[in-house]
Amino acid sequence: MHRRDLFRILAAGAALPALTPNTLAMLREVQSAPTRDLKTLNPHQDATVSIMAERIIPETSTPGAKGAKVNEFIDVVLTDWATPEERKQFLDGVAGVDDQSNKLYGKNFVDCAAPQQESLLRSLDEQWVAEELIPKPHLTGYQRRDQQLQGNFFGTFKRLTLYGYYTSEVGFTQELKKVIIPGSYHGCIPVSEPSKT
Repeated sequence: MHRRDLFRILAAGAALPALTPNTLAMLREVQSAPTRDLKTLNPHQDATVSIMAERIIPETSTPGAKGAKVNEFIDVVLTDWATPEERKQFLDGVAGVDDQSNKLYGKNFVDCAAPQQESLLRSLDEQWVAEELIPKPHLTGYQRRDQQLQGNFFGTFKRLTLYGYYTSEVGFTQELKKVIIPGSYHGCIPVSEPSKT
């Protein structure tokens, strides 16, 4: 199974049913706008976020995270939904990616070659998975929802990337092959008798 297939299954099964129609409408509006001015991410942070998201969901026969404007989605989440502490934690995480990149390769993440970027993201992913295996206290749905932007930076980043991609028009219609506004409902169509075989 390819990484993108796994993301498609995860997003379709978990993320989309949990979103309200108003949230989907807002996400679609953000991602269908030509280009919006970033309010939280500075140009360097935006470039880092864009490349990281594109490494997670690369362009194939369908557009990747960059084509779905995941970076702009993340900026909206940080600007409009995140608390100041969550925003600071996320931006510190982006800076931490550059710190690790400088330690390993002597340059910022955006200046690294694609294999170096992928290697660094794999190591961040492995750290996140290891943290997720540690038992945690049971949280109710509301408690879990309130902590979506907290915890491991890369886990938060990956979730935002998946939500941003699969709630975009590109991800929803081209990748998942779903219709954003389904056709009409025909409730009075006769149903045939089931065959008895």
